Amino acid sequence: MSAQRSQPLIDSATLLGRLEASGLRIVVVATGGGSLAIPHLLTTPGASGVVLECLVPYAREAIDRLLGGPQESYCSTRTARRLAVMAWQRGCGLGVPPASVLGIAATASLRSGVPKSGPHRIVVAVHTLDTTSVATLVLQKDARSRSEEETVAAALLLERLAAIAGDPLRFHPGSSLGLLADEHLTLEECTSLPTWRELLAGTRTAVHASVDRSRPQPAGVIAPTADTPVAGMLVFPGSFDPLHEGHRQMAVVAETIAGQPIDFELSVMNVDKPALDCREIQWRTAQFTGRSLWLTRAATFIEKLAVFPHGTFVMGADTYTRLADPKYYGGSIEAMQQAVQRIATEAGGLIVFGRERDGAFEDPATLDVPPALRDIAVFVSQRDFRLDISSTALRRQRDATD
Repeated sequence: MSAQRSQPLIDSATLLGRLEASGLRIVVVATGGGSLAIPHLLTTPGASGVVLECLVPYAREAIDRLLGGPQESYCSTRTARRLAVMAWQRGCGLGVPPASVLGIAATASLRSGVPKSGPHRIVVAVHTLDTTSVATLVLQKDARSRSEEETVAAALLLERLAAIAGDPLRFHPGSSLGLLADEHLTLEECTSLPTWRELLAGTRTAVHASVDRSRPQPAGVIAPTADTPVAGMLVFPGSFDPLHEGHRQMAVVAETIAGQPIDFELSVMNVDKPALDCREIQWRTAQFTGRSLWLTRAATFIEKLAVFPHGTFVMGADTYTRLADPKYYGGSIEAMQQAVQRIATEAGGLIVFGRERDGAFEDPATLDVPPALRDIAVFVSQRDFRLDISSTALRRQRDATD
């Protein structure tokens, strides 16, 4: 091994001073790699005026708990972005205005006792209300010790903070990392649209993000405005990660049943997972070009009822059963019963599709749900619709190249 030591970490006092002058408060997450940046910051006088919280979820189980479930990959741009958004949300939860919070997260696959088959790399994501950025660095294998790679990871995290802080710390990206000749830093950044910022900050509930311009507007029908859906819409909520052929065919069948055009709905907020970052909103929204899509803050079905009054909702069998599962109401049977009654009273109807489960088709008409939900549901049979597509499998194929 030909050792190449990293340059010293950038001056933390100057960095913290610039961050404080910019009005930013930060939450730092390092999943092992990059964690050396935390004591570098916290042992500096004045750190308490900038740093809100630091987390080191080292085990995969700890990361899963923070992000609401297992990740397709634990050292990836997507996981880093999710952690950065989670950090941003934690800062907002501490009472700091959303525009003043910066979440930064590092994930890394570094030298270990058992040689890795894949590359050694570091990914650092930063999320603010205005932007989401990701820096990726692939290290030359066997060129550094583990401690030296750890120092590079910490230096990259600090450099990304410095890039946000601006002058007088402006320098060429990667200049503080001591990179080798064949190592290059890759930077990606997505700027949030004003409407996305309003959704994430909570000052807007819904926005019409994509319009179906081929849709006819009959005389006397009021078209939805940029932020106000009309009553009685046909709505297909989902995460659409990704939008696939099954979703498209469900939409066609639902339009035939309801006799009206469909509007897709994507919530930027989640109940037990981080909010969507700017890059994720951009990518998922782009799938709906030429289709009507609403972005909302409605993470729960009850919240969707408020956004789309008297709407008819399209869903799969799994979502349908969750409507009557106490687990999704904090374990309270009473809260579940109240929600079911509200859905039965306020929803215009439910169009429910079956799905493949453990190799067999799950017929939604046979599911054990309260009569109040059955009374407002139209069940789509296996004869009318069946297309076994796994969103999870499609994500794994996509993330294999991440």
